[in-house]
Amino acid sequence: MSTVERQAKIRMILVNTSHPGNIGGAARAMKNMGLTELYLVQPKEYPAPRAVWRAAGARDLLANARIVESVDEAIKGCGLVVGTSARERRIPWPLINPRECGMKIWQESEHHDIGLLFGREDRGLTNSELHKCHYHVHIPSNPEYSSLNLATAVQVLAYEIRMASLSDAEGVLPAMNDWDQPLATADELESFHEHLAETMEELKFYDPNNPKQLITRMRRLFNRTRMDKMEVSMLRGLLSATRRTRPK
Repeated sequence: MSTVERQAKIRMILVNTSHPGNIGGAARAMKNMGLTELYLVQPKEYPAPRAVWRAAGARDLLANARIVESVDEAIKGCGLVVGTSARERRIPWPLINPRECGMKIWQESEHHDIGLLFGREDRGLTNSELHKCHYHVHIPSNPEYSSLNLATAVQVLAYEIRMASLSDAEGVLPAMNDWDQPLATADELESFHEHLAETMEELKFYDPNNPKQLITRMRRLFNRTRMDKMEVSMLRGLLSATRRTRPK
């Protein structure tokens, strides 16, 4: 697969962006590093002249940007989803740094689509959005002034993806381990998690009125495992059989 084909599998997804200038700045950062797939989840103000002005020579990326209604729509079909996170969470998630993120994204771009999520300027990604991710990535900025502009964050991670692609071209990037089945996509995993929650509720193992952190921890467990399509199919078959055969 060519470099251009692999770049086209990497989606840079901006969620509920408030300032259109940041969309233009992100598009410019992407084009600098050879990335083309810009997804916008319910932008607050777009299209907008300020986005076009900030994009400079990357107006073609704005013209081809995909505007969608939800994160689920943006990550549909992705075999790897990474979310940017600026702070520690109550329940820790598998965390990688920008360099590891660039390497992992480039390694896996040969096999499936990838979504890299960037949150709102004022509060980032919600917990529910972050729970859809296999990994979180944190940019280790100056702790005395840690707030990063959205377009700057896009630039940092796009640069790391670019550097990983150059390392790959030089033959010094480790290859992704071969697997006998394709990894499950984000939408397949989401359907599995819905099926699991419904089954646990039916078995009285999960009380949606007093959920505690059960669903979150279940998501973390299975996302960390990186299940393939056959494994998801087997587990869903097991859940269906459990629901069919349980005493009424």
